[in-house]
Amino acid sequence: MPNPPFSAEDLMRLRRISDPQVSPDGRYVAFSVAEPDLEANAPRMSLWLLDLASRERDPQRVDSANGWNGRWAPDSRGLYFLSSRSGSSQVWHLPIPSGAATQVTRLPLDVETFKVSPAGDRLLLSLEVFPDCPDLYGTAARLEAAAKSGPHGQVHDRLFIRHWDRWKDDRQSHLFSLALTDGTHVAGAPVDLSGRLDADVPSKPRGGDEEFNFSPDGTRVVFTARIKGEDEAWSTNFDVFETSADGRGELRNLTADNRAWDAEPIYSPDGRWLAWKAMDRPQNEADRFHLMLRDLRSGRVESLAGDWDRSISRFAFSPDSRRILAITDHLGQRVLWSLELSTGEPTLVTSQGQVTEFCVGPESVVYGLAALDAPVDLYSLDDTGAEAQRLTRFNKDLLGARSFGDFEQFSFPGWNGEVVYGYVMRPYGFDPTRKYPLALLVHGGPQMSFANGWSYRWNPQVYAGWGYAVVLIDYHGSTGYGQAFTDSITGDWGGKPLEDLRLGMAAACERYTWIDGQRACAIGASYGGFMMNWIEGNWRDGFRCLVNYAGVFDTRGLYYQTDEMWLDEYEFGGPQFQVPERYEEHNPILHVAKWQTPMLVGHGLLDCNVPSSQGVSTFTALQRRGIESRLLIFPNEGHFILGPRNCLQWHDEVHGWLDRWTRPSATP
Repeated sequence: MPNPPFSAEDLMRLRRISDPQVSPDGRYVAFSVAEPDLEANAPRMSLWLLDLASRERDPQRVDSANGWNGRWAPDSRGLYFLSSRSGSSQVWHLPIPSGAATQVTRLPLDVETFKVSPAGDRLLLSLEVFPDCPDLYGTAARLEAAAKSGPHGQVHDRLFIRHWDRWKDDRQSHLFSLALTDGTHVAGAPVDLSGRLDADVPSKPRGGDEEFNFSPDGTRVVFTARIKGEDEAWSTNFDVFETSADGRGELRNLTADNRAWDAEPIYSPDGRWLAWKAMDRPQNEADRFHLMLRDLRSGRVESLAGDWDRSISRFAFSPDSRRILAITDHLGQRVLWSLELSTGEPTLVTSQGQVTEFCVGPESVVYGLAALDAPVDLYSLDDTGAEAQRLTRFNKDLLGARSFGDFEQFSFPGWNGEVVYGYVMRPYGFDPTRKYPLALLVHGGPQMSFANGWSYRWNPQVYAGWGYAVVLIDYHGSTGYGQAFTDSITGDWGGKPLEDLRLGMAAACERYTWIDGQRACAIGASYGGFMMNWIEGNWRDGFRCLVNYAGVFDTRGLYYQTDEMWLDEYEFGGPQFQVPERYEEHNPILHVAKWQTPMLVGHGLLDCNVPSSQGVSTFTALQRRGIESRLLIFPNEGHFILGPRNCLQWHDEVHGWLDRWTRPSATP
């Protein structure tokens, strides 16, 4: 008998690896592991350590309680990390290779993230404060008083009034510098480095310690910030700032001449260069991120590989400061590159799968790697040209006992005959003589790639385990195929992408004769949810049923409801009141009279990006039209379904909905 299929329950049991950190001496790699906790409906975090000099050994858990955000002491003899074991999130220190953890900070507020100076004599800390309070204790006292007084009205004078999954309460994330003696003892009060700016450092909602860094000698600090002002909700103008690590020096904006996004500044190890990512077009959150270099001797600024048609996510210098390693999407993969500073010439370091993150050590690069049939594990590469070494097999017992769907990449002539790529995944128990119902998964973004990687939320293997043939299409607008391909969706949300999905599904059904295109369903979230609503009125004969999470129902109304207005203003060519016709061109609400396909709708009440009124409106339209429909609302979720219990409930609903319409005999 074959192994059972991979299931949503298995997805929730996987231990999830992240944040690899190589010790300065190159001997160890520390990393975080999240384990979903169904009872708490949240992940449990722990810190792990692998001895790279003794690869026969398995990685070991090194903290006795919860811990995350591990950062090395300069001498490699200790690991700093965050833990809430004291009742709040504080910095702790753990001797390596063995010893008991000791608490370093005892601040009245939670530490969000931090970094250690190259000399180990200072920490950079991100804390959320009320800017008008004189110190951290003032913020703590105000929060305590608010908790005791209960709910009360909040007054706002400018946007944001809410962002991503929470309402604003005037607090900001500020970057503080904290002096240490002997590595573990605090010397004095934290100094606010970013308090002179009206900004969040790191940025919200998902910014981390990649947005701030020490200089190699520890005397300078560089960070990314977007000044709030009156245009914060429709501006992507992040800038790079530099100041002294002790907070006594001048605060300089190094990128004031660029009105678009500048991000994640890093000093080279030799102190010669400052590098950061930059976009060229304001408001375009999907513009190409290219590398900028500032010569700290001469002050000269130039673009590195400025003509290279890939957009960089994470990057880092090599130990000798002669190269930059960078991650980009690339032809349906997410790969690691090496760029020579002298020439800007990019060279592939990896070619297959999804590189999630990496850390450069003195002798090797340790990186997370995943694929459509494998969650993240750690690998290492050195400069000898040898093959990558696999370092972890964290879920081998579970994964070895499950059957996965085989997959392959294919291409086809899409819109205007241009080449478009996709993936097909075979269902569990595949028999080439049988016909299998089709699940078409449509990615969000819209400028993203649903390619050869692992997802803990929208995982194609779960659908394959249910017995569905799975098709993924990187339609026009997807990343990794050149910036022109990505830009092609702007102003055309319902045009080229819909044509690519039509042609891609037809090509898959023709090429893979075991796919039953007459029993098809489509699933999408965010922009993918928009596409489900667009399909309702513009591809009426394509699917037995649709599944829509956090999808856009009314582009006109969304403009006045969403938090991050820059996306709509760029995508539709301006504010809605200036170009109303552009918002109507691909507005699903205008086609409701043609809707007829059964739809499952899901939404989170905490979603500020595509507010839940969009999902409720979708369900209302379906009900009023007399179309079979179902609504699942999560009171404690936002734009993503993150709680393990909620994720399982969502998968159960989706499974039942798909089977009901594509395999009615399998549904009670």
